[in-house]
Amino acid sequence: MAHPTQLGFQDAASPVMHELLHFHDHALMIVFLIITLVLYIIVAMVTTKLTNKYILDSQEIEIVWTVLPAVILILIALPSLRILYLMDEINDPHLTIKAMGHQWYWSYEYTDYESLGFDSYMVPTQDLTPGQFRLLETDHRMVIPMESPIRVLVSAEDVLHSWAVPSLGVKMDAVPGRLNQTAFIASRPGVFYGQCSEICGANHSFMPIVVEAVPLAHFENWSSLMLEDA
Repeated sequence: MAHPTQLGFQDAASPVMHELLHFHDHALMIVFLIITLVLYIIVAMVTTKLTNKYILDSQEIEIVWTVLPAVILILIALPSLRILYLMDEINDPHLTIKAMGHQWYWSYEYTDYESLGFDSYMVPTQDLTPGQFRLLETDHRMVIPMESPIRVLVSAEDVLHSWAVPSLGVKMDAVPGRLNQTAFIASRPGVFYGQCSEICGANHSFMPIVVEAVPLAHFENWSSLMLEDA
């Protein structure tokens, strides 16, 4: 959950998000070193009155400043490609959920069950209870078992939407007439908030996503109660 004046990412709640945070730190350190080097060169050239003829025309320096950027790009590209493949990897999901975007709410269907599905609307400000977050709380949460591979099929009924939960490292476009899929594993119990990340009309800001990760036994109890009420 993000908090005011926060500068970094939210705490990771999935293995993929942990990898993304590590890659962010890796890339940021490389950028920091480049900025430091360039700033030093600029300051040195502006402040010194000396001229080195070997720097003005040097084959060796041209080779260095051609090869060095290529090496840096490789150091950034290889871990980036690894994470991209990890994000697309879907192996034997324990649960499949279909998330449909509407103007302006989400509907969820647990496809492994015969009749388990519901709509998820934002809780209006005047109906919030103490401890709930404005513009982020929903009347029905998407409940999942923790430490289990979850596959989410994402689509939309009307316009473009985007199903995104930052703590889980998940963001997938919901396109009408197209079924996209993504997967994640919640590594710890908790409530994770997200929002539609594609401008989808007047109430784009009012269709939040709430994912609640619980132990498997609690999930089975919840699904049994939902099926009884259906």
